[in-house]
Amino acid sequence: MNGPDSPPDRPAGRHDSLWLATAETTDYDALDGGLRVDTAVVGGGIAGVTTAAKLDAAGQTVALLERDRVLNGVTGHTTAKLTSLHGLVYDHLIDGFGEAQARQYAEANQAAIEDVADTVEARDIDCGFGRAPAYTYVTADADRRQVRAEVDAARQLDLPVSYVEETELPYEVNAAVRFDDQAYFHPRKYLLELARGVADGDGHVFEETTVDDVEDGSPCQVSTDRGTVRADDVVVASHFPVEDDALYFARMRPKRSYVLAVELATDPPEGLYYDPNEPYFSVRPHATDSLVLLGGQNHRTGHADSTEQRYRDLEQQARDHFDIESVEYRWATQDYRSVDKVPFVGRAAPQVSNVYVATGFGGWGMTNGTAAGRLLADEILGRDSPWSDVFKPNRFKARASKSEFLSHNRHAMKHFFSTYLDSQQALDRVALDPGEAGVFESDDDPVALYRDDDGELHARSAVCPHMGCLVSWNDGERSWDCPCHGSRFDVDGDVLDTPAVDGLDEVSLPGED
Repeated sequence: MNGPDSPPDRPAGRHDSLWLATAETTDYDALDGGLRVDTAVVGGGIAGVTTAAKLDAAGQTVALLERDRVLNGVTGHTTAKLTSLHGLVYDHLIDGFGEAQARQYAEANQAAIEDVADTVEARDIDCGFGRAPAYTYVTADADRRQVRAEVDAARQLDLPVSYVEETELPYEVNAAVRFDDQAYFHPRKYLLELARGVADGDGHVFEETTVDDVEDGSPCQVSTDRGTVRADDVVVASHFPVEDDALYFARMRPKRSYVLAVELATDPPEGLYYDPNEPYFSVRPHATDSLVLLGGQNHRTGHADSTEQRYRDLEQQARDHFDIESVEYRWATQDYRSVDKVPFVGRAAPQVSNVYVATGFGGWGMTNGTAAGRLLADEILGRDSPWSDVFKPNRFKARASKSEFLSHNRHAMKHFFSTYLDSQQALDRVALDPGEAGVFESDDDPVALYRDDDGELHARSAVCPHMGCLVSWNDGERSWDCPCHGSRFDVDGDVLDTPAVDGLDEVSLPGED
């Protein structure tokens, strides 16, 4: 059964995030000229908004700068689980980081849940906050050992863990890690209230303001397309750092995944569930109605024969597990996972003094993003953070990261060279029907062409301006995605996801009406 706004030839469900469709929109002004503040925060997602709110509450003047609309990016496309149970991570952390730093990670994420809970209560925010147990489960007997190792590691770190072999799910699991007293919420409704608090106080929230450059100094300078902000400190929480002096592109792997909000014919499960085997499968209830959010079908950005098919595959997987009445919403999201599975939060690079970064949340941004906001506010205010060591951006944990680091960069370089060696269809033989797209040869750079539903042809260079890889077509989101480092562009070449800062160059096609 197709849901609302879904043509017969498209995957089921309204193509929109549940969080965007069920919360108010924003209309903050763009920056207009120069401004001087204590701290500038680049990026209006959970990490940026939380940091701005913490600094504003401490009496600082803050400017929050967002390229689009606040909370419309990754935070607006999450499954919004508030949990410190991040797959099977703690055994890995103890092995690769040591017990002390693994404990920091655990405590930071547990504290983030309580920070959100306390804020919801103190501000009386109507955001569907609820408590639930969280589970990481496996369905194969061969994976049971990993679950037991994770339970042992979590117990070592004093987390609220237990080992179980039965759940409320309508299908069998072999074994599961259970964390009690975790949570879920409506992320936009929660964070819009925090942003409103900044804007209504002495702070500023600017939308449709693109940051082009961040310069460390005393003060720092943040250059935008609307003017320049001078600040004692700058926090770059823009999903991927605007400035990449610390080579984050080589230390973070981009991935896309898909979410369906479905109506069940039976009572929804009460817990939060996650199967970590590739492709992963995620389940969580929606507090205010009978919807359930089902996520999965993850893949490296730019690597899918058809992203529309990913939605269909996720729906089939969902129907194999649950009795589904209808698919109401569908959306996709993008995450960057660090090569050692811990986000980068702190001073952006060894050579800077007053520029900070928060990135690489790996799909667990609700707690990690909240923890990042607390950590960065502490550092900027001159307070010691008990969690700073584990999140330091300039760390190198060979045992925890070597394999992933080599795999990620080997893959990026292989794809970079193969895109130039593989031939593309010649531009003079192009024939695209409405809704179709492709990359074609030309006398200059390869050309990315898309013909929209009205028959208009959109032509842009197919060369990603970040490092020169060729983009590929994403039919599910109608975007051009870079398979090397995850930059994404709309059909007119404008940046949707960094690390690319500049858009795809416009291309003129002779003879095209």
